[in-house]
Amino acid sequence: MRLGVLDVGSNTVHLLVVDAHPGARPLPAHSHKAELRLAQLLEDDGAISDAGIDRLVAVIQEALQAAEDKGVEEVLPFATSAVREATNADALLARVQQETGVTLPVLTGAEEARLTFLAARRWFGWSAGKLLVLDIGGGSLEIAYGLDEDPDAAASLPLGAGRLTTGWLPGDPPDPTDVRALRRHVRAEIARHVGTFARHGTPDHAVATSKTFKQLARIAGAARSGDGLYVQRTLSRKALADWVTKLAAMPSGRRAALPGVSEGRAQQLLAGALVAEAAMDLFGVEEVEICPWALREGVILRRLDHLPTP
Repeated sequence: MRLGVLDVGSNTVHLLVVDAHPGARPLPAHSHKAELRLAQLLEDDGAISDAGIDRLVAVIQEALQAAEDKGVEEVLPFATSAVREATNADALLARVQQETGVTLPVLTGAEEARLTFLAARRWFGWSAGKLLVLDIGGGSLEIAYGLDEDPDAAASLPLGAGRLTTGWLPGDPPDPTDVRALRRHVRAEIARHVGTFARHGTPDHAVATSKTFKQLARIAGAARSGDGLYVQRTLSRKALADWVTKLAAMPSGRRAALPGVSEGRAQQLLAGALVAEAAMDLFGVEEVEICPWALREGVILRRLDHLPTP
């Protein structure tokens, strides 16, 4: 069957269309995305502006049309931290349902972490042993650890690259004092949770997902996305530490010229790098392997698990 997963994230609204069957690997068939940056459309009271909701409704309508055009049988919609934390989330969801017909479930942070972990586990398989999975989104950082398909520990922290850039790094390039303050904040926030994961033991394999980690790996020398899904891509803590220093000195225009970095995400790349470096350091990880699958694939896999086997 052809499924579409509609991801209303903090940075983008992304429709991923796959051909999927129980027991088989989902095969990507089409991708439709629009940069919306909901996390940056918040008003002073924490509500998403009327203009932001108007744009969201229009983008969802465009995605639904794309799904219809591609023959999608079922759309699996969900929203993450930007909607979850908006003070007018109920009004936003009601408008989306009224104007598009889409009932938009809002995932909790723990659900995000668990579904992303499921995707990583299916990608790497049982032979990878105990996994530590890190995922940096626009609004939050998800961490999950475990041996099975459901993690033993999962957490979601308000350390997304877009959120932190807006709140902590107004300059372009940022003021070194602001960078230092953000570094302290990120490390203190992550350190509060390290003990919860440490009591489960040392992971056998450390994995990173998300666009932020993919871009950081690429500028550190990993293979291009065009080289295919099955090329191994890694990011070392040493290389990342070197790039944190370089990114802190660059305006966003120079970052956008780096290999694999999109103009829309260039400004928030430094904040993402600070989070990635802090997480790897505090969890004692020297290298992460980049996983091509993440939350969207986790949603698809969970849906397939509940379909009857033909």
